[in-house]
Amino acid sequence: MSKRTHTGTGPSQRQLRVGELIRRTLSDVLNRAEIHDPELNAMSITVGEVSCSPDLKVATVYVMPLMGSVPVEAAIAALARNKAELRHRVAQEMTLKYAPDLRFRPDETFDRLDETRRLFSDPTVQRDIGTPDEEA
Repeated sequence: MSKRTHTGTGPSQRQLRVGELIRRTLSDVLNRAEIHDPELNAMSITVGEVSCSPDLKVATVYVMPLMGSVPVEAAIAALARNKAELRHRVAQEMTLKYAPDLRFRPDETFDRLDETRRLFSDPTVQRDIGTPDEEA
């Protein structure tokens, strides 16, 4: 029996599926305040994305506090303090050989979105992307 290997440049379908399952599980756990840390339970944290390593042993979790309620560094520190309990909750929900090691990073997609909006609102860019019908 031959093993199929992923030869593409992006993540495999399995990595994407496992990442989405981890994201949903962590979102549910944080939403229901199931962790035994009052400081973490007081925070509203959104889990934007989870990317998994090819061997599924490491999951990088991109998080952001909602509405800027707490600094992102404080949220990541609270999540890192409770990493073992969060990893245990993820392992309970999933049927993997190994529970992935969770690494928390700030989710910068919102910052990139704001920068993109700012660029598109620039008058020079507006002039360049205008349709030819508008110039006539």
